[in-house]
Amino acid sequence: MSRYFDVVVVGAGPGGIAAATTAAAAGLSVCLLDDNRTPGGQIWRGLSAPSSKNGPHSRKFGEWAERLRRSKCEVWPGWQAIEAPSTRTLRIERNSEVRDISYRSLILATGARERFLPFPGWTLPGVAGAGGLQALVKSGLDVRGKRIVVAGTGPLLLAVSAGLAKAGAEIVAIYEQAPMRSLVKFGLTLVGSPSKIGEGAGYLSELRGVPYRKGCWVRRAEGLHRLERLIATNGRTEWSHTCDWLACGFHLVPNLELPMLTGCAIDHGYAVVDEMQQSSVRGIACVGELTGIGGLEKALLEGEIAGWAAAGNQRKARELASRVKGMRRFAWRLDQAFALREELRTLPSSDTIVCRCEDVTYSAVHASRSWREAKLHTRCGMGPCQGRICGPQAEFLFGWSYTGSRPPIFPAKLSTLSASLQDTSSHEAAVDHTS
Repeated sequence: MSRYFDVVVVGAGPGGIAAATTAAAAGLSVCLLDDNRTPGGQIWRGLSAPSSKNGPHSRKFGEWAERLRRSKCEVWPGWQAIEAPSTRTLRIERNSEVRDISYRSLILATGARERFLPFPGWTLPGVAGAGGLQALVKSGLDVRGKRIVVAGTGPLLLAVSAGLAKAGAEIVAIYEQAPMRSLVKFGLTLVGSPSKIGEGAGYLSELRGVPYRKGCWVRRAEGLHRLERLIATNGRTEWSHTCDWLACGFHLVPNLELPMLTGCAIDHGYAVVDEMQQSSVRGIACVGELTGIGGLEKALLEGEIAGWAAAGNQRKARELASRVKGMRRFAWRLDQAFALREELRTLPSSDTIVCRCEDVTYSAVHASRSWREAKLHTRCGMGPCQGRICGPQAEFLFGWSYTGSRPPIFPAKLSTLSASLQDTSSHEAAVDHTS
């Protein structure tokens, strides 16, 4: 079964919603795909109209949710883009269904995921990503009375800590690996952004009394069958905590699998785009975290630009494009402020798991000379996550570059793969017939 739309948007976070509603308002036929049951992405996960007035990031949810509801955009929840079998076509899958969806313009808003780094005990039950634990709580996990340590790097740590505290958890401590001087330098750049200063101040107010230690990191997690305690350090002093959960994430990395699969140029870890959000591939735009980790406002604005550009309204797009430059500078400063420190490279022991899907240890991976060699000899990166977790780890630990993306970019059913093979066979037969 195949469908055609003027615009297909992949990813129903803020950037995707903005792109889809803008293009639909211009009179285009638009399809918004997402693998979740409801639009919103991670930042608006679990929100509904009655709850949309609470919290600094959710105030815009009601406005954009209403715009999406009133638009003629078709929202397809639960669908994953698996591959691109031909030019301007995506193959998508949901449960037992598989479809091809064709487009004139494609807007990719696939967001970002947390970066995890290995240390002894990081695979114990009770150790979760900071954003991952936040998502679990939004989905109904009860953390009332649970002792939680939040660690890693990035502004997400404060947001997650405040959210967990509001949900009834006891935040034992927050450990930020970035040094104080980097945080002060970054803070000075926010003088012209009162909303961001206010947001950070609000989180700190909600976390009054919680130790917030800069230039510190978790050295190891301990427990027999589950997390029981952890050791944190600044390289000189150590702190030991008994806790129920460790929420640990080291900033974010963009989900570049689909941009790479469709041939979009990547530079320094982000998709390359022009002022109209257009990638190096004609007809494909990238927005949000794909172009830099810059937060909600950047994603919304870039989504609108891409939507107007898809509709051919260059004037509207350019009016907004001038405002994005400052937001991209903010994203760059964010990356610089929370750059990973060298000490984190030395955390894994020889038997520390690096690839959780295939149980590959640090010593096994360390013996390889490249990402490709590690995959061939150890199966690192060949499990269900296809390197989404261990790939960024290997890049940081060993300096290896990710070798590319190939279909299927998510685990797919045999029926979907069979359809791909049939397409390939048909194409080869057509070539043979004409040659």
